Amino acid sequence: MKTPPYLKKGDTVAITCPAKKLPHEITDAVRLLESWGLNVLLGETVSASYNQFAGDDALRTKDFQSFLNNDSVKAIFAARGGYGTIRIIDNLEFGEFANNPKWIIGFSDITVLHSHIFAQHQVQSIHGQMPLTIPDGTKESLETLRKALFNEPFDYRYESTIENKAGEASGILIGGNLTLLLMMSGSVSEMNYAGKILFIEDVGEYLYSIDRMMWSLKRAGKLAGLNGIIVGGFTELKDNDIPFGQTAAEIIQEHLKDYDFPVCYDFPAGHIENNHALILGKTVNLRADYHNVHVTYLD
Repeated sequence: MKTPPYLKKGDTVAITCPAKKLPHEITDAVRLLESWGLNVLLGETVSASYNQFAGDDALRTKDFQSFLNNDSVKAIFAARGGYGTIRIIDNLEFGEFANNPKWIIGFSDITVLHSHIFAQHQVQSIHGQMPLTIPDGTKESLETLRKALFNEPFDYRYESTIENKAGEASGILIGGNLTLLLMMSGSVSEMNYAGKILFIEDVGEYLYSIDRMMWSLKRAGKLAGLNGIIVGGFTELKDNDIPFGQTAAEIIQEHLKDYDFPVCYDFPAGHIENNHALILGKTVNLRADYHNVHVTYLD
């Protein structure tokens, strides 16, 4: 795996919108990044609008590509998720990026980028708070983002309210939004799951959809080869008039009961205010008992 150079004070970072348009300015986020000693460049898409998108596909592609190719830009923040990154991913050229990698930061729809650069170029990236979510982010989650970018050590210790599947395992951390991971199936952006620690989260889905996606991963053989699973936030879930009859955690537990690897729940990441940063592509150790969880980076 390739680790992009970590940030230092005085570095320049960029903010662009590869998907949905921003509903308002992102002044708070710019101020936070500047307080970390960073110079901030705003892309054209930050103020652009085309239907629900931050400009049409051509503009969003051009904006993102300009920062991929700009050697002075050391990290690229997706301003928000939503929907739209899949519309431009095949038009982006990552050759220069692969030779001189830089951090790409975001979550939700940005899972497309995380998955693609892992699958095609073996470059680490950061699943974490975005400029749109920074004003509502907890201090703890924002601090993990800063530490991840500036190469300061941190780990995760918490107590799950849901019973974990106890055990210990290590592996390269992959994952992101469950819906988007399934969208990558069969494409050049699909990651190899074998031997990995998989992180999953989702928002706004129907409970039966969670079940359907877990069945898809199982039938494709993705679950059987894993070393462990980290289950983050599953929020704002919906049900049908005839209830599905299980919570998201119960659905996931049922699908994973026959595997030997450890599984932890309630991990503080996803569409939640306490969305801790995860360095995707980095090796982690997952240790879980029935309610206590400890995740550490190993390299």
